[in-house]
Amino acid sequence: MALVVMCGQPCSGKSEAAACLAAALRSSLSDTTVRVIDESSLHLGRNDSYKDMVVEKNLRGVLRSQVDRSVSRDSIIIVDSLNNIKGYRYELWCLARASGIRYCVFFCDTDVDHCREWNIKRQEKGEPSYDSNIFEDLVSRFERPDRRSRWDSPLFELAPSRDEIVESSPVIAEAVSYLTKKVDSKTRDVKVLQPTIATQSVRTTEANSLYEMDKATQEVVSAIVEAQSSGLGLAMNKISLGPNLPTISFYCLRKNSMANHIIASVINRNICLLNCKSYK
Repeated sequence: MALVVMCGQPCSGKSEAAACLAAALRSSLSDTTVRVIDESSLHLGRNDSYKDMVVEKNLRGVLRSQVDRSVSRDSIIIVDSLNNIKGYRYELWCLARASGIRYCVFFCDTDVDHCREWNIKRQEKGEPSYDSNIFEDLVSRFERPDRRSRWDSPLFELAPSRDEIVESSPVIAEAVSYLTKKVDSKTRDVKVLQPTIATQSVRTTEANSLYEMDKATQEVVSAIVEAQSSGLGLAMNKISLGPNLPTISFYCLRKNSMANHIIASVINRNICLLNCKSYK
């Protein structure tokens, strides 16, 4: 149904906003699954996940894979992570487009000084927080969302350092309205992404059929070779390919004979001819 990408500096109030947004959506859509995907839901720690570029890249890959498996037209997925790189937000946007669902970015616009102050308070209270060097590194690499970019649009902006984060917040209410509004031919203010040819599921084509034929041919040949091996060189009259499949009957197929090679050559030749015809 929809993919919501939370975005903001570390300790900017994203998780609290995501929780309020999820609660508001569940109240509006009691029969729709609303799921929040974040580092903690995958049993990943903040500092361990961002201690170096390799680990951070792996984290993004894990989150993206989880989102890819979860998005559907019957659920709303909220990605509660930094999502601080525009290229990564584009990848998430592509997942939404491939699924044919709504998409939006929810940006917690908190200035760095407030984020740093909140991070220090969390450290003092023993709550989940970032090490100072990791925090400063993440802050310096943050790429602010731009509503002019399709992967950052529509963009809902909340200022946690100024506005109270509650379910009834105007920005959260606006996002809920966008995500739950019914769409028809006259709707203009809600955009449902449409899959392109590049993102649509691959349909069965003549090339796929040829591949399946070649695969089946190899299975038949393998069955013949196996039957020869188990026959200990005796004459074979029939070979069974499995339940609900026809039985192959032939005469005097002996171990180490060239019959299996002839069968394979003939069938593969026919496949090649069929392949050539399909491209004419």
